[in-house]
Amino acid sequence: MLKKLLSGLFSAGDGEANSRAKAAEAVEYAGYLIISEPDVQGGQYRVSGVIQQRLDEGELREHRFERSDMLPSRDACDEMMVTKAKRYIEEVGDAMFEPDPRQQAADDSSA
Repeated sequence: MLKKLLSGLFSAGDGEANSRAKAAEAVEYAGYLIISEPDVQGGQYRVSGVIQQRLDEGELREHRFERSDMLPSRDACDEMMVTKAKRYIEEVGDAMFEPDPRQQAADDSSA
């Protein structure tokens, strides 16, 4: 009995420690597709997913979208992902697909 209690205290439960949930159905917004793929951590859902854009040439561009928000329900997490992604699209637009200048600086300094 003590073993069961201790394992419950120190495990995330149900094998969901730091796993990615199945992708939700894509939501189209302003020429982009928003796909919620929350991280499951300790029974809660972290806002996470991708924003995609298909160019006229057929090329698919993708931006990984991660936030620190944690929500207790998958539906609420998917809704928050779409809301935050829409705002991000409005503020940043196609610049989200450009290389991160911070990463460029790190790559240059390690060479």
